[in-house]
Amino acid sequence: MKKKILSLSVSIALVVGILSACGANNNGPANNEGAANNGAAGDKPVTINMFTASPEYTDAFNAYIAEYKKVKPNVTINLEIMQADYNTVLKSKIAAGSTPDVFQTTAGGDIDTFAEYSADLTNEPLAAAMTDSVKINMSSTDGKVLGLPVKGNLMNMVYNKKLLADAGITEVPKTTSQMAEAIAKLEAKGITPFANAYKEWWVWKHIFQNFVNTAAEDAGTTPKELVAQFIAGETTFKEHPVLQDNFFSFIDTTVKHGTNKPLERDSNAGVSDFASGKAAFMTGKGAWDEEAIKKINPDFELGIVGYPVSEKAEQNQLITGADQALRINKDSAAVNETIAFFNWLYTSDYGKDWFSSVAKVIPPIKDAPLPDLDMPKQMEEILKSEKSGDLTVNYSLDTFHQKFGELMQAYIGGSKSKDQAIDEIQKAWIQFGSAQ
Repeated sequence: MKKKILSLSVSIALVVGILSACGANNNGPANNEGAANNGAAGDKPVTINMFTASPEYTDAFNAYIAEYKKVKPNVTINLEIMQADYNTVLKSKIAAGSTPDVFQTTAGGDIDTFAEYSADLTNEPLAAAMTDSVKINMSSTDGKVLGLPVKGNLMNMVYNKKLLADAGITEVPKTTSQMAEAIAKLEAKGITPFANAYKEWWVWKHIFQNFVNTAAEDAGTTPKELVAQFIAGETTFKEHPVLQDNFFSFIDTTVKHGTNKPLERDSNAGVSDFASGKAAFMTGKGAWDEEAIKKINPDFELGIVGYPVSEKAEQNQLITGADQALRINKDSAAVNETIAFFNWLYTSDYGKDWFSSVAKVIPPIKDAPLPDLDMPKQMEEILKSEKSGDLTVNYSLDTFHQKFGELMQAYIGGSKSKDQAIDEIQKAWIQFGSAQ
């Protein structure tokens, strides 16, 4: 899941390390002589070009690049980060035959989209280090691990503990009727229930996947199979009341009982509204927002909960997994050195600590500590007694998700009816949903 945390186009080219007298790009075949995936790459100068779409992790990426320079002084890593138009630029690079040594895509369906450019990591130590739920998100349909996770993820609603207490809400709402009662209590105290960031197309997929998980459960199938049915045109919203009715009812509720002008509120605005106490719940977001919330209000007391998708409390679930993948160019002259670099990151003591202490994200690997943040800690406690939901966004491509978000924006903006939105969403799933 790519988070649009910046409102302006961001393009950052960062070069870490001092290039040797041999020049800026030493990725010629000679650089790979004697290289092995275990990191024994020799002492010849090697340059790895890394192209990503995660500006929020610029400092964290620079930190592990600088640390690796101490381990392998002969390896220079050029880091280029772009957010606006990233996908367009990546495809242009690939078409021009200048595929970066490392590039970023979404996980799930896009693992197959870029399979022909990706090194097979199935038997690498980094693959063995991944958690099972994350490894699934990094694997192609034929079972090959073709990506490595940027981070583990947690998607959920976030709530303001103080505002709920002020309204006399002693139990966090998990069902649709409980949410209706909570809304009435909040508004009786003059508290706005929801902070939304509906200007962003990607927040919609984060909400919708909760209802897809429930629709699959109600239909006696898996979320992956249900999405495949939609992509194949074999099912419709009408066959799944939780999508036809519950999802749209929830969205209508968040708009009616939410902050003003939701289509003008982007991610930063939604976080600001929530952190400053203007609303009790924040929709469409996740664990990545905690630091931004705490920067605005260091004493903020937050809680996490799934979405009220039905009258079954057990269907209210946190969503975990990984939705962003780094890919290693299989045709790179520095492919062995690049694999060695990420094997180091995913298995070394430094790497295990990097996720939680430097990037401050949920580690996508086993035996790594959680960051010292409220959301991951609460997640760990909740999942001791409850199961997490599937990261269903991974089963469709972002071309579909973007169209889906635009159609939902048109729906709440009044330019499309519910029936029109549903019809076009179903058509978009068939047109854009799959890499096949």
